[in-house]
Amino acid sequence: MSTPDNWQKSSFSGGGDGNNCLELATTPTPTTIHLRESEEPTTHLTTTPTPLSHLLHHIKTGSLGTPLV
Repeated sequence: MSTPDNWQKSSFSGGGDGNNCLELATTPTPTTIHLRESEEPTTHLTTTPTPLSHLLHHIKTGSLGTPLV
């Protein structure tokens, strides 16, 4: 698995020191999406478009269900 070089900050990051935001990058073939917290750049989540789309849909609609304990 390759780690991307071109990370983009979320437009919701706001101002300040720029170290408190979500960053996203993609790698091609197969399309892979990488997400990381700017304060912990060595740790990142890797997914593909379909599962991420489903997760964002459930977050937006409030239909995630009961969290596991």
